[in-house]
Amino acid sequence: MLKSQAYDFLNQLRSEPQGWQICFSLALREPKPSEVVRHVSLDIVNNAIKVGHLSDQDLVYLKDQILAYIGNVYGPSKQDNVQPDPIAIQNKITQTITNLFMVLYASQWASFFHDFLRLTSADGLSAKNHAPGVNLYLRILISVHDEIADVLVSRSPEEQRRDNDLKDLVRQRDTTMIASSWHAILSEWKSSDSTIVRLCLTAIGRWVSWTDISLAVNDSLLKLLFEYLSPQHVLDGNSGITESRDAAIEAFIDILGKKMSAKDKLELIEVLRINDAVSQLVNSRELSEMRSTATYDTDLAEGVAKLVNNTVSDIVKALEGSQENDPVFQHGVTQLKNFLPQVLRFLSDEYDEICSTVIPCLTDILTLLRKRSNSITALASDILPMLPLILEVVIAKMKYDETASWGHDDTQTDEAEFQDLRKRLHNLQKAIAAVDEKMYIENVRNVVVSTFEKFRTQNGRVDWRELELAMYEMDLFGDIAYKNGGLYSKTKPVTPAAEQLIGMMFKLVETDVASFSHPAIQLQYMVICERYYVFFEANSRFINAALENFVRFVHHDHVKVRLRSWYLFQRFVKHVRQHVGDVAETVIQALGDLLPIKAEFSEETLEDDNEDISSSDNDQSANARFNSQLYLYEAIGCICSARSIAVDNQVMLLRLVSGPLFSDLESHLRLAKAGDKLAILQVHHLIMALGTLARGFADGNPANNSLSAAPSAKAISGEFIQTAEAVLVALEALRSSFEVREASRFAFTRLIAPVGSQILPQLPKWIEGLLSETSTKDEMAMFIKVLDQVVFNFKSEIYEILNTLLTPFLQRVFAGVAEPIAGTDDEIQLVELKREYLGFLLVILNNNLESVLVSDSNQPIFSTVISTIEHLAKDINDFQTAKLAFSVLTRMVITWGGPGLEVPGSTVTNGHVANGNPQPRLPGFDQFMMSTFSQLCWAIPSNPAFDPKDAQGKQVLGEAAVLQKAILSRTGQQYLKWLRDVELSGMGMDTITIDEYLNALCTYDTKGFQRFFQNLMQRSIR
Repeated sequence: MLKSQAYDFLNQLRSEPQGWQICFSLALREPKPSEVVRHVSLDIVNNAIKVGHLSDQDLVYLKDQILAYIGNVYGPSKQDNVQPDPIAIQNKITQTITNLFMVLYASQWASFFHDFLRLTSADGLSAKNHAPGVNLYLRILISVHDEIADVLVSRSPEEQRRDNDLKDLVRQRDTTMIASSWHAILSEWKSSDSTIVRLCLTAIGRWVSWTDISLAVNDSLLKLLFEYLSPQHVLDGNSGITESRDAAIEAFIDILGKKMSAKDKLELIEVLRINDAVSQLVNSRELSEMRSTATYDTDLAEGVAKLVNNTVSDIVKALEGSQENDPVFQHGVTQLKNFLPQVLRFLSDEYDEICSTVIPCLTDILTLLRKRSNSITALASDILPMLPLILEVVIAKMKYDETASWGHDDTQTDEAEFQDLRKRLHNLQKAIAAVDEKMYIENVRNVVVSTFEKFRTQNGRVDWRELELAMYEMDLFGDIAYKNGGLYSKTKPVTPAAEQLIGMMFKLVETDVASFSHPAIQLQYMVICERYYVFFEANSRFINAALENFVRFVHHDHVKVRLRSWYLFQRFVKHVRQHVGDVAETVIQALGDLLPIKAEFSEETLEDDNEDISSSDNDQSANARFNSQLYLYEAIGCICSARSIAVDNQVMLLRLVSGPLFSDLESHLRLAKAGDKLAILQVHHLIMALGTLARGFADGNPANNSLSAAPSAKAISGEFIQTAEAVLVALEALRSSFEVREASRFAFTRLIAPVGSQILPQLPKWIEGLLSETSTKDEMAMFIKVLDQVVFNFKSEIYEILNTLLTPFLQRVFAGVAEPIAGTDDEIQLVELKREYLGFLLVILNNNLESVLVSDSNQPIFSTVISTIEHLAKDINDFQTAKLAFSVLTRMVITWGGPGLEVPGSTVTNGHVANGNPQPRLPGFDQFMMSTFSQLCWAIPSNPAFDPKDAQGKQVLGEAAVLQKAILSRTGQQYLKWLRDVELSGMGMDTITIDEYLNALCTYDTKGFQRFFQNLMQRSIR
């Protein structure tokens, strides 16, 4: 409560125009208050300056007081007993001074820089020998730059103009004096105060970006910078020398970042002697002798790598903007050639952060080479020959380093960072391949094949890192080999890359790399087999050996390999299923010990009973293990579906797997019905497994891959009907359980394909179980989607079933729509349910099943159907649903409105047009269309909250116009008369507008009338 009151007081003080005065006095008074109080007080003063609370007189007063305070605390005449401000307060005061600069420098404080420069001399002479004043002066210079010239700060056009004007004034008035002060400061403090040196070099680097570079960068500065970089300087210096050296490197980077022409930039690189600076640093003891030791200076290496990266990127930009016969181009190529060894040196650095620093410039080089590789220039002759070396370094960096381990929990962060680096290095490899694909193919092939050959000749005694690298490169090689869509064309390799990859695959399987014991190798083996399954299809003699390896790996002791292998096994089997018939039973039996399902609560579920049992972020959690286990069931379904297996054997194999699931399901139902949560979870898992087995069989059997395909052989479909019945028993017993309903809906969806239309008699039971009183709106919406597919695919057989279940089904949907909304998620689910309901009606109408809506069984609910559509068509808060509702109404008009009539195409006067009488398929539907449907077209535009310019609202008006055209096509003259005499005149529309409206309705096509109706509504509502 007290803290809240304090915040309220500060906010009130901040908004008070005169609040800054007490805060300013508080911040600078003696004795000084606490640092927090001073910090907050100065922050309020700074805010007052920025928002304009201070008058010109106030600003001048504030300036004078600040200068007086600064002179007393930081000036050469300060008393010895005056303590300097803490760094945080110095920064805050610097910010206040900078804010005053922004508003006073142009007209009322032209001596700004001179006033603070005076603080730097203890004796009032030219020597800048007063450390407190020098420190503050340099901080102010850096702060001013950051305020008016930092390119990373977003500014409004007005702010940008203001800052540009200030920079022009500074350049005109003070840059010569300021540049001179830098040289004097560095000369005074270069060997005695590294903090001042760092601040001064930082100020130079930043100001150079927008001032005359010649004022700051001269021989004396360069000499000083190179002194800081020299090994002797580091060895003989004090503890602050490293700080000065790093500041010198940053100064080189900042100076090099100044925008200029390509010619000038290349000359600047020469003037700054960047190559000499980099060479001096690379050959220093810290980066050469200590490179492979624990004392290797990684910060220094990263700083030099950044300098190399920025320099090379600038060279490449200069080359991109130059013609090949231009001297600038020749100059740039020479410089690029000089820097490439340094790029490769840092790219090959064992520390990934350092390697990553030069990847951008190497990407630029490769992009330039790709664009210019066909030209006969110095670029091609000098740089292209280095591509193999670049590729060699990139591939070497792909390798796990000697200290790396694999698969341990405590190395997950390091592993993630390394894989991220691999992705970036992979992009470099692709760029190299784009420049010289032939060289890339040959070099990668040599790496892979030579490693496999070494594995063979040394009887498997190779470093796992070396073997993993070869296999990883083989995996990446597929990007090139598959570039044209595959490996084979009529049993022949489609490209040279495909041919080499096929050769690598032969080496992989013939040398039995899968026998290597390291888990990383075994996992990579499975990844390769799954990705290049086409090789096994073309060389089926290797499939059984691959399956044998997969079966071994799915039992792996390492949990990461084991769980991942279950997924890869399923993927591999799905591709080669037609070749596994002779070993199907052997494989399935070998998997038997992995199939028993044992439900476990995750730690999150134990802590929170409301936790969704299907979610977990832990790859080794109970939920993750079960989700991976489902891949085994899907793989078995695929194996069982192989056409080379006799139907009787397929049935036998399915029973071998589903039988234990049925027994387990039956044994857990009693406990589950009694409310045992673990038993309910077990039932959920068992149903999911049965559904996944069905999915695998359907996916593996192209003849039944779509819902509309012919059902499986009778014996096969009988097995899956038994599965459906078992799931229904569990669903009927546990329909109040969300988890069981969720699993049952999953199983129902997957059982449709193998069972076919034989599932239709069960449909009422499925609806009763899946749409229980406790079902959520989301569940209803998802089930309606499934039902849409069932209706579409079995439209010729579903009428009787649909006729029986439609009324209770719609009643449950209406009850769900009518339920009160509890929260945002519930509101989103309600919108989805409404749209799925309307979509379901469209499926019925579009598949010639409309009579089911008005049959004797469903006639009583038909009026409710119409009223719900009317209600949704008026919903101004959900235009997408309203648009869909109009689409349903239009479809009803077309379906039940009778045959189309000749639509008048000439000007209508007084509604006298003879074009036939309506012949609706439902008695009285013509009058109903006019009296009910037509008037709905005006419901949304007549709503006071409707905006006719809203894009989605205009779409609804377009659908309303389509509805009116449809009604006209079925009722003709009667509709025109109705509009003139009843509907339009009843709305108060004048005669001229009515004539215009009816003429547009008759003469325009659908799109034309849509535009007319939208425009009319805009005119009317405006």
